[in-house]
Formats: sequence, C-alpha cells, structure tokens
Amino acid sequence: MNDHAFKPMALRSWGRAQVTPSVVARPERIGALRSALDHGGDRTLLARGAGRSYGDVCLNADGAVILTERLNRILSFDPRTGLVVVEAGVTFRDLLEVFLPRGFRVPVSPGTCFVTMGGAVGNDVHGKNQHVDGSFGDWVEWLDLLCADGSIRRVSQQDDPALFDATIGGIGLTGIVTSLCLRLIAVPSPALLVRRRQVGSLEAFLEGFEQAAEAPFSVGWIDVLASGAALGRGILETAEPAPRGAVAPPPPRPRRLPLDLPGWALNDLSVRAFNALYWRRARPEARESVSNYSQFLYPLDAITDWNRLYGRRGFHQFQCVVPRADGAATLKRLLRAAGEGGGASFLAVLKVMGHGGRGLLSFAQPGLSLALDFAHGANTVPLFAALERITRDAGGRIYLAKDSMMSAESFLAMYPAADAFQQIRAGIDPGRRFSSSMSRRIGLG
Repeated sequence: MNDHAFKPMALRSWGRAQVTPSVVARPERIGALRSALDHGGDRTLLARGAGRSYGDVCLNADGAVILTERLNRILSFDPRTGLVVVEAGVTFRDLLEVFLPRGFRVPVSPGTCFVTMGGAVGNDVHGKNQHVDGSFGDWVEWLDLLCADGSIRRVSQQDDPALFDATIGGIGLTGIVTSLCLRLIAVPSPALLVRRRQVGSLEAFLEGFEQAAEAPFSVGWIDVLASGAALGRGILETAEPAPRGAVAPPPPRPRRLPLDLPGWALNDLSVRAFNALYWRRARPEARESVSNYSQFLYPLDAITDWNRLYGRRGFHQFQCVVPRADGAATLKRLLRAAGEGGGASFLAVLKVMGHGGRGLLSFAQPGLSLALDFAHGANTVPLFAALERITRDAGGRIYLAKDSMMSAESFLAMYPAADAFQQIRAGIDPGRRFSSSMSRRIGLG
C-alpha cells in the first residue's frame, strides 16, 4: 500500500452535525492495515469502524482515518467455551445472525447492531443489561493491538493488564485493535419474553427498576415534555430469555428514510404528539409478549438511516450516568433543563447501571443513565453546557461515544483515571500518533 491508498474524504459523525476533512484508507487484510500505518505520513491516525458514534470520537479532522469495516472475518469459535475470535470489523449483527441460531448471543450489546467489535472495545459499550452483565470489556478475553511502532501485541488481564485497561474504553488512542477474543453466552432459545407497562412519574420509574432488579434486561423510554406530577413518565420494558422451544417472531423488514426531514418538522408540537402516541403503546398493567432479540435490543435499526429524522443540520446526543444517591433529584434537574432549553427530544432513554467499567476511560459506573437527543440549533451549546454542569455537580460523567461538546475541564473531573491513561499511552505511543478530534478537544491531544 502506498500514499495513494489514502483518499481525501469528508467524514460525518452519526449525529451528522459534524463533518471533517480527512484522508481515508480502507484495508481488507492485516498486512494492508500495517502498510497504511507505515504510509500515513506525518498525519495523526484514527481507526474508525462503522462510524456509529454520535460525536467527534470517530472523527480526525485534517488527519488520517483507517476504516476497519472490511476486516470483518470470524476466525474461530469453540462451542464448549463460547469463545469466539473475530477481526475488529465484525459487527454485532454478524454475530447475532451467525450464533443466535446456534444457541449463543453476545453478552453485551449497544442500541444498534451495526457497531463493530473494534468500536465496542474502544468505547466499552453497554446495553440494557448493564446492571447484570456489565459492559463489553468485561467479556473480552484478549485483544491484538497494532501499535504506533508497527508491532502487534496481544494484551489481556494476564498479559500487560495496564495496556489492556487503557485500550478498553480508550477511544482508539492506544492503537488499532486488529482482532479479539470474546466470550459468548448460551441461550435456551432465540426469543425473549418482554414485559411492557406505563409508569406515571420518575419516582414510579425508579421504583419499577428496583422491582425489576433481577430481570436480565431493563430499559425505559421517558416523555421529556411531560411536566408537573407527570415529570419523567414513560414506558418501562423488561425482558428475559424465553424458554427452550420458544419461537421468535421475525423482525420487521428494515425501512429507509428517503430524505432528510425539514428542520421545522421536529418541534415541541410534533414531538408532543409523537410522545402521546408512543405513550399509548403500553398500558398501566404489564403485558407480556414474545420478541426476537433484534427487535428488543435494536428498535431504532428498524429505520436504517433514522438519523435523517433531524434534518440536514443533524443532531447531538447527551448521555450521562449519575449516582443513585440523589439520582431522582439529579434526573429531574436534567429533564427540566432539557425542557426549558428549547430542545424537543423524542428519543429519551433511561437505564440502570450496576457495575463500573473495566477500562480507565470506561463510561459505566453504578447509577442511572439518561440519554437525550436534540436537533442541532442555536440553543444547543447553552443547553448542553447546562446539562454538563448538572452532571458534573452530581458526580456523574458523560459518555464519550455520544459526546460532541464536553469541555476538557469537565472531562478531567469526570474521568479521574485520565492521568493514568495518559501515562500508559505515552509509553505505547510517545509521539501521539493516534489521535482524534475528540481527544484534542477534551485535552488528550
């Protein structure tokens, strides 16, 4: 591979609010990946998988970006142990399609099946079962890391645990993950038993989570525009594996959004109407249904390009986790700030976290996680600054995979292991060859 393998390209985040110029290579073999590392010139480098990160963690303005999506081979699988070895470009969808019919599932999955394994490592992703099964990095046995000097190191908790902990959740700054070994979980059937019910307030939501603490999966949708006694009302969903012999209904055929919605389409009136309709999908009493894993874990994937709902200007997502102590009061402050800030978020998700992440920069910590989407506009910057202050004051943190605006000061306050991360990074990449738009924004560049 020579310099011509890199082509100029404008890359977007999944939120589409940020577009940056880069030079891009798309290797198909590990040898070509190493060659791309050698021929990137003096530019900084960043590996990018499916580009499903909402903010600038997947961007490297004026630098080089190596797309890993074609490094997508399943290398081995041991059904006795559930250990699978894959290249970094393999997606959650690939693993679901191959292994669920064989009685295995990925233990932890984010809200879209299109994320790659490399991206899952770099962001230490979590899912609707974080309170039970932790984050993605908890299930990684080892990983192979292409380092700045061109060597490939196999790192694990037993072999170079410091570099392993820096790479899990390390947003691609320690090197490029080429392959990894992941533990899958055996399941009795390819179906889930899902229970859904309305909850009328935030207090009722938190009580519902407590009652469902033993459920393997739990998640809540919140009506952000509800106020007064109904503040925090929404729909609580819990799920557990269906017994052996259960048959999962086929997922609906994915649809495409043919065009960007006009910027005026999402406003308080339209979102209020959507929320009212969505609220009526459930009843106050719990109702049980049989679902397939795909439909429960990845509801937004039913519209493959749903990010176009926010129009050409794009959108930003704010996701934080705050401690359970005083958690209800903190969530109320966040919801009120969102409502008063002029943002109309119809994708608001509440989850419970029970475990801290393994990585030095892992997002997860015990507490309550809230995610809110907002169309890009004039009020976005002050709104996100207010949400950031509330989260920081509460002792919480913001998810790097979703972030596009957090200040360096808040990052250092929210991620106290950042100094230790920088020391390990300096040892493995003293020239800071690996970099991103985000890392420079939050003081890691």
